[in-house]
Amino acid sequence: MLDVLIALLPALAASLWFFRWHALRLTVTCVATCLLTEWLCRKAMRRASTLSDLSAAVTGLLLAFNLPPALPTWMAVAGSVFAITIAKQVFGGLGYNPFNPALAARAFLLISFTGAMTSWSGSPWIRKVTYAASEATTKATSALAADALTSATPLGLAKEALKSGQGMPLFSDPTLLRDLFLGNINGCIGETSALALLIGAAYLLFRRVITWHIPGAFLASVLVYAGILHAVSPAASLPPHVHLLSGGLLLGAFFMATDMVTSPLTRRGMLIFGAGCGLLTMLIRTVKTGAYPEGVSFAILIMNAFTPLINRATRNRVFGTQPHPKP
Repeated sequence: MLDVLIALLPALAASLWFFRWHALRLTVTCVATCLLTEWLCRKAMRRASTLSDLSAAVTGLLLAFNLPPALPTWMAVAGSVFAITIAKQVFGGLGYNPFNPALAARAFLLISFTGAMTSWSGSPWIRKVTYAASEATTKATSALAADALTSATPLGLAKEALKSGQGMPLFSDPTLLRDLFLGNINGCIGETSALALLIGAAYLLFRRVITWHIPGAFLASVLVYAGILHAVSPAASLPPHVHLLSGGLLLGAFFMATDMVTSPLTRRGMLIFGAGCGLLTMLIRTVKTGAYPEGVSFAILIMNAFTPLINRATRNRVFGTQPHPKP
């Protein structure tokens, strides 16, 4: 848990740089509320305190990273209480929760306070970026695209274009890729900077806290799906690199899908789990009738539910024994 906190420091620094006071407010609120709620839950259950394992701090930090900058403080408190009480301690605490607590809390907030969770306030550094529109794009869509980075996320703009049946704006501004990579875009406070997240991921891989199997399969399935879709219909789909750098894909792939409690144990299971997360993410992102432009959180939660089945199907057989008969 300490290694995870250290790995999240670059993303925290990026969030403070881009979103300033809002990032500090949400981070302090979520971490402090998660720690206090964990202490109260363990006290009420007459069990030993588990604050020293740092899992509550990790949950609070990850939840904060999944919140939009302008989210009211009381909503962040409600999400933090839900994460620890309902998604973790009700099941018995660390090691027994079937779903990632931070993502469960994000889903709770998204369903309960949809407007607040999908309203974006740009950082002081975000400038207007004009997108080059495709030939099929109308003037109205072009006008919307011109202020995309100051009014919506790239995924949100793409979903609106997809649902309206208009041409997909092309992300061809020469500085857009740099902004996507560095984090100078709208989004949740901890998910915008791909550079910061990749630095943290490299640290986790170096320390062998995680392996490449889940994030590798996750990202590969997204790239393949997006690449095929863009090759078949470039005017109605985003390029693969935009999908890779947008939304919570990197944060989810390296820091939440790899949660040891809620992910499979075997390498084959990890590959299946990661690929399933990627496919579900792209389905939610690209289905025309879908309500949400982002699918990472729900994809991981759905695959969390399949983790016991994946473990059972891919468990290693002990040498010299017979496989268990099928029921």
